[in-house]
Amino acid sequence: MPHINAAAALQICVLLSALPAQYFISQWYGTDSAQRIQITERLIIASWSSFTKSHLSLDAWTDRLKLWLSKTRTRLNVVLFILHFRNWYHGEKKTKIGDNEAETHSYFAESTHVHSPKPEYIQFSVGQVIVHKRFGYSGVIVGWDVKAKAPEEWLQHNYPPAKQDLKDTPHYRILINKANGFGKSTAYIPEEEITIIIGLEVVHHPDMKAYFSGYDGSKYVMQPWLKKIYPHD
Repeated sequence: MPHINAAAALQICVLLSALPAQYFISQWYGTDSAQRIQITERLIIASWSSFTKSHLSLDAWTDRLKLWLSKTRTRLNVVLFILHFRNWYHGEKKTKIGDNEAETHSYFAESTHVHSPKPEYIQFSVGQVIVHKRFGYSGVIVGWDVKAKAPEEWLQHNYPPAKQDLKDTPHYRILINKANGFGKSTAYIPEEEITIIIGLEVVHHPDMKAYFSGYDGSKYVMQPWLKKIYPHD
């Protein structure tokens, strides 16, 4: 099969379109042969001029290129916007999750922020051995808050209207001495329910070594990481 190049294809298309054009001209402009030839020539010249302006003109291709670049730039801007929005959304989501986790870990005197300066009204220190005034169990202080920090449900359950004032007093996290057989391993209690024991090493708890390195005769000695959180205790 012979190969047909672009020029040959164009010529064939012009020849094939001549018959329908000639028929159209004969129907609308009469049957005079000279007139039909003249009109056909004008039609061919007009079509060729339109074709060259649309497909062979540098300006036409420049306009097409500008349009393509404009659409491409628009698509690129849309993609960049979507990517930016997705990164922002996931970043915000992670931040909120991180904030929620940080808020949760700040409950019950478990916050890791440095407690400095220490308010003068905080009477007791991390490492001191205590006895609960009402329940009688012993334990050791491992953290404190200037006022109760706990989920709202916990505060409502533990501090009914008659005890609302206690929420705004210092609270202490306690590792409970397992020898007491109290059942709970930790407690979070207000300052007014604590009595200090000095000079007696009485606390037995599986987490003691994680918080303390020993006992100095008056209180337990904090591990370095805990001392950084409570530098004034």
